[in-house]
Formats: sequence, structure tokens, C-alpha cells
Amino acid sequence: MPSTYTSLHYHLVFATKHREPLIAPAWRAGLHQYMGGVVRENEGIALSIGGVEDHVHLLVGLKPTHRLSDFMRALKTPSSAWAKARCRVPDFRWQDGYSAFTVSASGIASVRRYIERQEAHHRSRTFRDELIAYLRATGVEFDERFLD
Repeated sequence: MPSTYTSLHYHLVFATKHREPLIAPAWRAGLHQYMGGVVRENEGIALSIGGVEDHVHLLVGLKPTHRLSDFMRALKTPSSAWAKARCRVPDFRWQDGYSAFTVSASGIASVRRYIERQEAHHRSRTFRDELIAYLRATGVEFDERFLD
């Protein structure tokens, strides 16, 4: 085969440091737009970005040449700096870790809807409960002591 064809989509989830509720509704959409720009700058495709006051979800398409840990650093570092400078939140930081789940082409619409409904979803479920459910559903081994 003379060409390379891929469908590499990821559902990325990460939280503010100590899950502080720092992402204010007044500038949340701006943060999401900024993050979409960072994804594009790094040659990814931002399909959906959403979240609430203490975490974000992204559905992104990446190239086979992307290294996920490098991509996450390239996303989190400038978005944290943006929140500090543009939104005047001097203590804004992301937690070091993140969750990344692969998404099949047939699952993209479902994950996109899930991300778009984050505010309604979190009226009845905490981020911790959401993450545990996702980890269990995807078969990822974890230790609950390290989820906070």
C-alpha cells in the first residue's frame, strides 16, 4: 500500500490542580476556543471541547506521528498560561495527569454529544464518579487513592 490511512481519535480528560473550581462560566468558552487553536497549531483536529468549572473534555483527531504525552504538554502548558494571563486567575494550573481514551469512528458522535452535555451531566454526577465509571467501562486498571 503506497499511502498511510489512519483514524486516530482520542477522548481526553483532565482537571484543574486539586480540582479547584477555577474555570468560570464567564470565560469557559474562551478557554475552549483557545484550546481548539492549540490543537490546530499542533496539527490536530479539535472535534469537540467542553467541561465545567474543574475539568475539561476534548475529542481530538491526531496524526500517527503525534506522541500523546508531548501533545498533552503542548495543550496544557499554554492553556494554563492563557487562563492566568487573560482571565486573571494567577493560581490556575492543570493537574499533572490526564485520561485518554481511544474512540472508534463509529463512536465519535456519541462522545461528541457526551462532551457537549457536560454541564447538565455534572448536575447529578461528580467528576470523580464520572472518571471512575469511564475507567471501569474502558477496562483501565486504576487505584482510587490516586484519582484525587
